[in-house]
Amino acid sequence: MASLANDPNGRRRILFAGSDGIRKTIRLGKISKRQAETVKLRVEDLVAAKLSGGSPSDETSRWLAAIDNALVNKMAAVDLVEPRERIVSPTLRDFIEGIRDSRANLKPNTLRNYDQTIRRLVSYFGEDRAIDSIGCGDADQWPEKMMKDGLSPATVGREVKRARQFFRVAVRRKLISANPFTEVTAPAQVNTSRSHFVTREVVEKVLEACPDNEWRLIIALSRYGGLRCPSEHLALRWGDIDWENQRISVPSPKTEHLPGGEYRSIPLFSELRPMLEEAFDQAEQGSLYVINHYRGNNQNLRTQFQRILRRAGVKPWERLFHNLRASRETELTEDYPLHVVCAWIGNSAIIAAKHYLQVTDAHFSKAVCIPTNQGGAESGALSDKKGAQKPAQPSLAPDCTEPQTTKKAQINRAKVQSCAISCDTEQVFIVPRRGVEPLSPP
Repeated sequence: MASLANDPNGRRRILFAGSDGIRKTIRLGKISKRQAETVKLRVEDLVAAKLSGGSPSDETSRWLAAIDNALVNKMAAVDLVEPRERIVSPTLRDFIEGIRDSRANLKPNTLRNYDQTIRRLVSYFGEDRAIDSIGCGDADQWPEKMMKDGLSPATVGREVKRARQFFRVAVRRKLISANPFTEVTAPAQVNTSRSHFVTREVVEKVLEACPDNEWRLIIALSRYGGLRCPSEHLALRWGDIDWENQRISVPSPKTEHLPGGEYRSIPLFSELRPMLEEAFDQAEQGSLYVINHYRGNNQNLRTQFQRILRRAGVKPWERLFHNLRASRETELTEDYPLHVVCAWIGNSAIIAAKHYLQVTDAHFSKAVCIPTNQGGAESGALSDKKGAQKPAQPSLAPDCTEPQTTKKAQINRAKVQSCAISCDTEQVFIVPRRGVEPLSPP
């Protein structure tokens, strides 16, 4: 009675003959084959009811009550059902601001990010644009516009994902039938060009240039403790430090809404303890928080940090505080299992691999310095040949130095192997073939 047709790009439509015998079409858009088959069965039931003058089945009636207005009105356009009163779609700004205001547990940074996305969406689509008027073509062009405006791929990807989340809510509330951002490709949010490993030598220079004890703690807690700045620094209290058991309970405002995410326990690292003890001795009587002087909303830690770097003669790196934390996680993975390090830093292995762990110069130095007891006979011989060709070449790292006797033994071994190869070659041409019988006397 009805047939299902497939159009390009995954779009589907239903064809059927109405009670007047005229061929009619219901365009379903991009939906799965299973969903299209369900609609087809309900359309057949509605057509049969029209022809017989009866009512559709109870299942079809319940299905009609549950589907959105867009599909009901499409069937009403081909005289299968009565049109449903259209619900006025909210504007883009009103809808997203409603989502933002309904979530009471959002952190200040998340609220700022929401407002930024609202500004960018409204700036492109228009102040009074209804959300049900935004189609897939509009959604495809928005990230292209942001890229032309000079935004980084990581920023564009983040904005697209956030818009996709907003419109997913609209689908759940049946304000729109499909999410126009579902198939919009979000650029990768991993930007390794902004990664920078901050060495201990640089950190020590920066610590010497700090104006006071609390700034030294802010930098040390980021680089040696792996704390998020400023949220975890400002939340840390003296009571969170267990001096006897050498542990710190780090309050985590970012993850406190997750089960067990209110705190995480980290070691009282040897790099931190002297500075914390000094700060504790100098703290005012009755002080509650470790960081007291830089708690105000008017404190711009990033700007002050840049001043300290200039005073230390250090060129500022990208993502100042994040790269301090990332450097610590990279450093810790050299000595501890990844699941332990992630528990201390407060992220997952996937996030650590994507946004934190870095390849450092030390990794390259270690890779090209292969000890003889690990290189095997083949790599050892190769190293010997290169060493014989360039005897004056300096070693790549201090721990690559080998005793002179060992080098001589390796060179002699290479010469013996070379001699053995040449002797074998001569034997192939000199020694005649013979059977197993002994040679006859002359």
